[in-house]
Amino acid sequence: MAPRTAMLLMGAALLTGCIYLPQTTTRYDPECGVQQRHMTLEVTQVGLFGRCVNDGCVELLVLAGVVSATTAVVSGSVVVVGNGVYWLEEKGRCLNEKRKARQAVREQARDTPVP
Repeated sequence: MAPRTAMLLMGAALLTGCIYLPQTTTRYDPECGVQQRHMTLEVTQVGLFGRCVNDGCVELLVLAGVVSATTAVVSGSVVVVGNGVYWLEEKGRCLNEKRKARQAVREQARDTPVP
């Protein structure tokens, strides 16, 4: 392995950078009686810069920028698609819960004796 490549790999291991990760949160929706899930993008710092000299620091900064941008794009796409799926799932479950509630009211009205 070339010394320059080895330096890059070691630098990447010691890299200070931010990566973006999708996080899922859950909350209860009392109107529908279902749990709602929502995704957000969380920033996480990883690693530390080791001792770098001249071009090594520049390469590490470029690599940090590339890693950060890549995780932002990939994780951002996951968040957008995930939130779309969660929204559709929640709407379907909400409609189903409301349908069940209406049916229960109708059955109760049917079973209640008329004076």
